[in-house]
Amino acid sequence: MKNVKTKQEASTASALRKLSPFIGRYWVGLAASIVLAGAMVVLQLYVPILFGDAIDLMVGEGRVSFDGIASYTGRIIMLVCISAICTYFMNLINNRIAFGIVREIRSKAIEHVQRVPLSYLDSHSTGDIVSRITTDTDVLSDGLLLGFTQLFSGIITVIVTLFFMFSKNVTVSLLVVVLTPLSFVVARFISSRSFNLFKKQSEIRGRQTGFIDEIVGNQKVVKAFGYEDRASSRFRKINDELVDCSQQAIFYSSLTNPSTRFVNSLVYACVALVGILLVPGGGLTVGGLSVLLAYANQYMKPFNDISSVVTEMQNALACASRLFSFLEEKEESPEAPLVFGSVKGAVDIKDVSFRYEKDRPLIEGLNVHAEPGMKIAIVGPTGCGKTTIINLLMRFYDVDNGTISIDGTPITDITRHSLRRSYGMVLQDTWLKGDTVRENIRFGKPDASDEEIIEAAKASHCWEFIQRLPNGLDTILSDDGISQGQKQLLCIARVMLCHPPMLILDEATSSIDTRTEILIQQAFDTLMKGRTSFIVAHRLSTIRNASLILVMKDGHIMEQGTHDELLSRGGFYEKLYNSQFQQV
Repeated sequence: MKNVKTKQEASTASALRKLSPFIGRYWVGLAASIVLAGAMVVLQLYVPILFGDAIDLMVGEGRVSFDGIASYTGRIIMLVCISAICTYFMNLINNRIAFGIVREIRSKAIEHVQRVPLSYLDSHSTGDIVSRITTDTDVLSDGLLLGFTQLFSGIITVIVTLFFMFSKNVTVSLLVVVLTPLSFVVARFISSRSFNLFKKQSEIRGRQTGFIDEIVGNQKVVKAFGYEDRASSRFRKINDELVDCSQQAIFYSSLTNPSTRFVNSLVYACVALVGILLVPGGGLTVGGLSVLLAYANQYMKPFNDISSVVTEMQNALACASRLFSFLEEKEESPEAPLVFGSVKGAVDIKDVSFRYEKDRPLIEGLNVHAEPGMKIAIVGPTGCGKTTIINLLMRFYDVDNGTISIDGTPITDITRHSLRRSYGMVLQDTWLKGDTVRENIRFGKPDASDEEIIEAAKASHCWEFIQRLPNGLDTILSDDGISQGQKQLLCIARVMLCHPPMLILDEATSSIDTRTEILIQQAFDTLMKGRTSFIVAHRLSTIRNASLILVMKDGHIMEQGTHDELLSRGGFYEKLYNSQFQQV
């Protein structure tokens, strides 16, 4: 139990320490907020003194001073109005600080997404990452806002209240101070148990978001395989787990307020009892007693607020802990200083070894040499490492051993941006953003003119269907607006617009009908002239004219040569080829 508490305290302190630099940038606003909180508290706490003095003007028969009461009433109204103005501006500043901090953290998180290795993104669900960047930052924002709004004013209220109370009566004030630690003991007992529950709640919420993203994004597959009931069952299981954890967290956190209120009521009763005993002896006036009772209530109220703040801050810091754990994930290795200039396209892969998981070998001792302008096809059964070679060429992953060079320069000596700009890449999985057709085609060349876009669209045989869209190039794309094949044509047009010196085609025509595929192949042949091209293909008919075919199996190159050479050898390639064209 002690180890758990120590770990939780360390996690809380760590989250606060990591938040400090973000909060520190708003020190001017924080200072202004504290000053306004101080002014608001002093004004509010001076009001009971005026009320007490006014009450003393009404005690006793025939001793009511209406002029004095009217004077005190006017001063009370004025102080209340000024206090309200201070509260307004304090809340305004606190909102700006809290939202500014969260905006900065969220922006940093989005930038970090661009810099973490693909290995991290591949090993974590999209929903969990989205949950950290959106939901967790929202919870953090709420916790910061509540903390800035109530924590400052609560602490100042306690200090100023004690000052005013001691100025009225030392005995009663000491009684209040002696009973105060009870609230701290109760709040600490509860908060120590709620932090871990809130952290677990945040983690389960991330899994839930990931599951929802997975199911909604693949709804056609779910319906096609009749997975609806099982999907609902899995969601109910996660949802029930979230409910149980949330109920426990809320149960413990909700104990704070009634527990501290009980302590407050106890203090209030003690003040009333002692005060009543002091009034007959002249140690305290009726107005003074009313002031002390008001202060006793006012003094303990911040402890209720602070205990609520502590509960919310536990939740916020639990979310901050998850968020900062993501921000601290190791980024890609530092960028090399060299920027590619003119690229000829000579590619050398020498003694390359790579594993996604350290205990599962994939590519071992791979050697490939591609002359400028060559058309290299990579074929083989699923899982043999074809797409992995593409990932290594683009430096989506770095090799474990060996080197990959372009024009004699290791790609680790080249900036990733200039390396990737040297390739045009068309994948089997299409990606289009929710924007116009025009913006999707010129994604890699933002300054392209409409004439260039139309030329690329015609070359990729998608101009015809673009013209049929409601607004042509200005049509906003949606998931159901165009077919999968049309999406792939737009991705091909995007690459054709950039005219890169090298090409990577990973099953680029897999979603296109046979007639269009022939036209696309002709367009690719034109595009690939003079450019080094790497083609991952399952349909071997599409790579018959390749300069070199690499036949892979289990991370090794089994055979290499031209289409005719490989067929004449009667090896593994011939078996792959005949399996696609054998007569049934």
